[in-house]
Amino acid sequence: MNITSKNLKLVIAVTYLIALFAVLYFVFSLIDFKDLTNYEFIRAYKESIFKYKNDNLFWLTVIFFIFTIVWILLLGFAGPILLFAGFVYGKWFGILIVLSATTIGATLLYILAGLFFRDLIKEKLEHKFSNLKIFFKKNELFYFLMYRFVGGGGVPYGIQNVLPVLFDISVKNYFVGTLIGSAPLMFVSVALGSGIERFIDKNEELSIFAIITSPDIYLPILAFLIVVTLAFSFRKFIFKKS
Repeated sequence: MNITSKNLKLVIAVTYLIALFAVLYFVFSLIDFKDLTNYEFIRAYKESIFKYKNDNLFWLTVIFFIFTIVWILLLGFAGPILLFAGFVYGKWFGILIVLSATTIGATLLYILAGLFFRDLIKEKLEHKFSNLKIFFKKNELFYFLMYRFVGGGGVPYGIQNVLPVLFDISVKNYFVGTLIGSAPLMFVSVALGSGIERFIDKNEELSIFAIITSPDIYLPILAFLIVVTLAFSFRKFIFKKS
């Protein structure tokens, strides 16, 4: 059968969307998010997760790395991934794994979006962000670094990854800008996950006082607030005209 380029793009786009909804359905049917707020549930599963990690560090890391790439490729949100990485691997090994995986996933998503969804993205978003093209034409890598540093200006992570299709950024600059520009905000989120793990390990019971007096918790949160404040200051300065 002779498949035209347009029909091929449609088939791939539909396949992508089916895979996206299938993964989301699987995740939300597998996880009861009410349990994630249950302190005893988290403590109980912490022991199981860490036992498995100690016995199967290599395979757990490989599975998590691949899952993160696929999750980001399917427009998944980054927050839970970052917290899990810090919780299980600690802040230094955790940021190394998750930053590499999210960068690869985001770059693959950018390539996919550019090949098969460019017209749709431009139709829906170009009129809202057309003024930003001026900045990216001046110095593509620098302004994309700033774009990543400010968290895409508050745009959800999945949309943040495909929005640069509007500016025709090179894949190389996209990869480098994502790897470096995403690091500060991601690091403090991973550090918070690591702090939560240490907090649970030290405390038998959960209390607000214990949380706010634990440096493992409040220091990453304080760092996060500082980075966010700086990010929005940069956003106001750099993207003022848009």
